[in-house]
Amino acid sequence: MTEKAKILREVFGFDAFRPGQEDIVDNLLGGRHVLAVMPTGSGKSLCYQVPALVRQGLTVVVSPLVALMQDQVAALKLAGVAAETINSSASREDNIDIWRRVAQGLVRILYMAPERLMTERMIQALQKLNVSLIAVDEAHCISHWGASFRPEYEALHGLRGAFPDAAIGAFTATADEAARRDIVAKLFGGKATVFVSGFDRPNIRLTVQSKDNVKQQLLRFLGDHGGESGIVYSLSRKSTEDIAEFLVAKKYRAVAYHAGLTPAQRSEAQDLFMTEKGVIVCATIAFGMGIDKPDVRFVFHADLPSSLDAYYQEIGRAGRDGAAAHAHMVFGPGDIRLRHQFIDRSEASDEHKRRESRRLDALVAYCKAQTCRRVALLAYFGETTNPCGNCDSCLGTQKTSVAKLLADPRAGALLVRLKALRMQLAKQARVPAYVIFSDRSLIDMADRVPLTKWDFGEVHGVGAAKQEKFADIFLKEIKAFAHATAAASRERDE
Repeated sequence: MTEKAKILREVFGFDAFRPGQEDIVDNLLGGRHVLAVMPTGSGKSLCYQVPALVRQGLTVVVSPLVALMQDQVAALKLAGVAAETINSSASREDNIDIWRRVAQGLVRILYMAPERLMTERMIQALQKLNVSLIAVDEAHCISHWGASFRPEYEALHGLRGAFPDAAIGAFTATADEAARRDIVAKLFGGKATVFVSGFDRPNIRLTVQSKDNVKQQLLRFLGDHGGESGIVYSLSRKSTEDIAEFLVAKKYRAVAYHAGLTPAQRSEAQDLFMTEKGVIVCATIAFGMGIDKPDVRFVFHADLPSSLDAYYQEIGRAGRDGAAAHAHMVFGPGDIRLRHQFIDRSEASDEHKRRESRRLDALVAYCKAQTCRRVALLAYFGETTNPCGNCDSCLGTQKTSVAKLLADPRAGALLVRLKALRMQLAKQARVPAYVIFSDRSLIDMADRVPLTKWDFGEVHGVGAAKQEKFADIFLKEIKAFAHATAAASRERDE
């Protein structure tokens, strides 16, 4: 067994790489720079985490959000990986203590925000260590052509010169051809291997509706999504609060999220969404990056996004567990006018304004499409596909596909109990539930019904550390379920 396969199995609990992952891993292991554009939920993180554990030295991961870094570190620690994050939410003493461990070679993966990494003092300190790999997460933030440009990412162009012996990997879920060229030019000086995996998320149903009465349209939509977790995106802070109050009055569990809230308020809203079932977040685009909740069943756009790139990124927060999800948008002429006003009033160059106008036109064309929406969406990213049977355009002529939509959910009494146990453990550890185990792991667990520690180690996503930490806890629950099921069966027979 190769070292990468051994780490994949023993640390992360996976028997094989997903399509596209291994080529990226091999390039990074070979010391080559890589830009990887992979759809949400395809396992981008594993593409740099495996090389980080195969290569000698320290891996530095650049990530834009504290919450994202903390979740990634928590998941890695549960898998037995020496990972840490130095960030603004920790005390100075804690950050100093972590740095001491980094300097002593006791940390394999270190997460930092770009503005903390790209200081002269930090760069000089890291240059004294063996930094063998650098991973830039959410790499579209470096590009002016991307959907979410962030000025603090621009400084990352200095990484190549500061660490000439390190392989650099850049990862994103959304970057069209212009954004990809921009990232490669800025981060790699034009020299990198580019991997573009398929953009299709076939489990997400795509529908668009003319805007009439948004609140009533939202209520009708939610009638098919009772008790499910989802996100409602709107343009203004006031609108998010207004919609959240409206839904609460209609007996839904809804919270608002926008940049005008205090950090504590935002954290409370996000924690509720990540740990509880059936919570609806009414948000501006301030909410979303780094949100890795697998069972988001819908994304509802109450206002027009800024572009197809932004739309793709936002709907990508739904259905990460592979089960059926729904992306629904309402839009009208007022949305288009408002978006054009935003572009015209910006202080960007004329060239950039023209680019943004073209991107908006592409989104409007998608909204007005009379043919398959998935064909139109993927064409924007340079892919071709056949009509999907899972959008409003296709469903208007292919009634049989409705039955196909109603077929993905796998739930049973054992799975329900395993999810409840996972939630309990997640609350105790103050981490999102998926950090304990993904839904796919629990489904595999419910299918296999492992009764020994060895059997538990064969479950998807169970590495050596999680086997040691969680086997007894979950086996106790599984055995109790098996005993109760057997007893009930005997009663029926009698």
